[in-house]
Amino acid sequence: MFACVTINAVLAATPPVVLAIAAHDPLGGAGLAADLTTFAAFGVHGTVAVTAVTAQHLRSVDRVEPMDSGLVADQIDAIADTFSIAGVKTGLLGSAAIVEVVADRIEAGVLPAPVVDPVLVDGRGHRFVGEEIEQAYRERLLPAAVAITPNLGEASLLAGRPLASVVDVDTVAHQLAGLGASNVVVTGGSDRGATAVDVLVRADGTIDHLESPWIDTVHVRGSGCTFAAATAAALARGEDAVDAIRQAKAFVTDRLRASQWVDLGGAGPVAHWISG
Repeated sequence: MFACVTINAVLAATPPVVLAIAAHDPLGGAGLAADLTTFAAFGVHGTVAVTAVTAQHLRSVDRVEPMDSGLVADQIDAIADTFSIAGVKTGLLGSAAIVEVVADRIEAGVLPAPVVDPVLVDGRGHRFVGEEIEQAYRERLLPAAVAITPNLGEASLLAGRPLASVVDVDTVAHQLAGLGASNVVVTGGSDRGATAVDVLVRADGTIDHLESPWIDTVHVRGSGCTFAAATAAALARGEDAVDAIRQAKAFVTDRLRASQWVDLGGAGPVAHWISG
């Protein structure tokens, strides 16, 4: 079970600032809503740069309207002018131009190396973006990341190959690491038994299978956003990358466990607000 973070007096008075660069989910389960509730659980101050506004139902994404890339740039710059940003998490970016804006600010030292959740495909297989943005991720953003956290569908798209087995996932995770990201976590896997397995390739090239009990719940909305946000928050609190990723895994597992008892009238979000 994930324990609530310990907030000492210094941390409470001067919490690390973490920036989420992602889209708005009006249902409050994914995107920036998931990011902010996760940041709060980790005792960090969350800030946001909105990349897109969406219209969604629980089982469908009806519309995605990306922001003008200049407006996204202005949001990031305003936050960076105001705070010292200790961590960054990216989610749905919406356009190749927005990917370029984020990458430019990382290269300029305005932003630290981010945790990149390359939101290309949702849990239902809905593809958000086209090949232009996928290429921008490969060339500009993934090489700048401290960690990337694609789900199985996103890993398949970025690698350009299908994933039919755990062995395939291991191979693709190594392939994505070859694009330059310091750490790669392919999330959402299973050994077809009672265990959920995420594949981690560390910066040194070693591989690890992060296992947790399989949680039988339909309330998984925002689980990928939550994993990446938790990783960024733990990094901002001073954890090293692998420990941050393990904390994120524990946090998501705990909130998925808690979500089994939640009824919001359908397949809803991860229960960020309660512990399992």
